[in-house]
Amino acid sequence: MKIEVRGLTKQFGSVQAVSDVSFTVKEGELLGLLGPSGSGKTTVLRLIAGLETPSGGDIYIDGKRVNDLSVQDRNIGFVFQHYALFKHLTVFENIAFGLKIKKWKPAEIEPRVAELLSLMSLDALEQRYPHQLSGGQRQRVAIARSLAPRPSVLLLDEPFGAVDAKVRQELREWLIRLHDRLNVTSLFVTHDQEEAMEVSGRIIVFSKGKLEQIGSPAEVYEEPATEFVARFIGAMNILEGQVLNGIVKIGSLKFPAPNISDHVHVKVGFRPYYVKVAEDPHRYRQPATLRHIYFLGVAYRLEIETEEGLILRSRMNKEEFRQYRLEVGQPVSFAVTHFRFLPQEGISFPSSASSQLFDAGPLTP
Repeated sequence: MKIEVRGLTKQFGSVQAVSDVSFTVKEGELLGLLGPSGSGKTTVLRLIAGLETPSGGDIYIDGKRVNDLSVQDRNIGFVFQHYALFKHLTVFENIAFGLKIKKWKPAEIEPRVAELLSLMSLDALEQRYPHQLSGGQRQRVAIARSLAPRPSVLLLDEPFGAVDAKVRQELREWLIRLHDRLNVTSLFVTHDQEEAMEVSGRIIVFSKGKLEQIGSPAEVYEEPATEFVARFIGAMNILEGQVLNGIVKIGSLKFPAPNISDHVHVKVGFRPYYVKVAEDPHRYRQPATLRHIYFLGVAYRLEIETEEGLILRSRMNKEEFRQYRLEVGQPVSFAVTHFRFLPQEGISFPSSASSQLFDAGPLTP
């Protein structure tokens, strides 16, 4: 089922929770809604489900306007963050609950629940109660219950927020496999950037009730459409400067800006992995002091301070880190190998504004 949202708006009293949001969810797609708390992403999900009434705009499911349809008539499965399982019902009874409400025949209910128990790897748990299950098992029961009536759309609101990091990772991988198998059109709400990028085919980024950007995880990460997206998705170094004679000079750093008018104030952004650091203080053109080293498991994050007092973040994989003898406080050299000018309201930059630096290379061969 395809979902279309057109000019969706929701107001709670004087608070504008959602403001003129439009997007399309392709049939069979797993779309992530990402944003900080209060950004409007969960409200959008509840509007699509019919749990909230729009103040303006329209919602279409498979080409049919559903604004005035009840929750039951929209054929949507909804998975809540805190499971919302019935404590007094067994796993089997929880999964079968929606089918009984929809008046399925007992002869149809049993095989459908058995099918879902097998699909969710819950076969041996059908007679247990929610308090006898782990957090990951309870969430799988909740998803099975939402899928039982064969919904045309599956909505998941922070579904893994109540479990620990290890289980959360396992559930992410499990959800991807489940979606690939069932191919049900799904919307997935999260405030976790890594989770959204790992699980979703496309991501919508929300801020203050507005849609900031929609695109693939790679597009949103590498080509942020707004400054908010650049700051929110992953880590980014952001510096401010003014164009003069085709160059933005910030301290000793120079960023070529041949297509931007002089005296325009710009924000220059570059990811930590585009900041190359060497223990040899003469390896690269820019000198700095290493201020902090953070071990991240798969990599290291370095914080360096330039001669002008700018603090920059760099990222180095473990193999590269082992080749150096880096210590906090030592002099290093660095180069910014790639950057982009961040979009700003009222200022349009040419597509060529994302470029490699002309003076980023090493001083030595």
